[in-house]
Amino acid sequence: MGESGFVIRPIGWVESALADLDAAPKQGDEGAPEAWLVFDDEVREGLRDLRVGVEVLVLTWLDRARRDVLAVHPRDDVGRPVTGVFSTRSADRPNPVGLHRVTILAIDGLRIRVRALEAVDGTPIVDLKPVLDAVGER
Repeated sequence: MGESGFVIRPIGWVESALADLDAAPKQGDEGAPEAWLVFDDEVREGLRDLRVGVEVLVLTWLDRARRDVLAVHPRDDVGRPVTGVFSTRSADRPNPVGLHRVTILAIDGLRIRVRALEAVDGTPIVDLKPVLDAVGER
């Protein structure tokens, strides 16, 4: 499939106190702050059943990542052996899709406040999915 095989369209963006990519935590549970997910009005109907306290998966497009990287030192630790990116959570990869498990803290129209999001300010949001419980409900 060529470069123009399909298009992913952002549906919103992240508003966060994290502005410096190098200072951002590697994972949400490593000191990431609360942040706002801000959605385009066109997706309002899709947000209607979300509730405070619910866990969701936020898929982002890591727009500042390098797309030409196929191997990295995990967690940027040169003491670790170089590893293929598909065995790591590195942002640098051919298709830099971010996956973030967060809990909804507040909902204000098209703005959703979430806990512990490591994505930096302005990161495009490409999808939002529920975290399924053990029996796969939803």
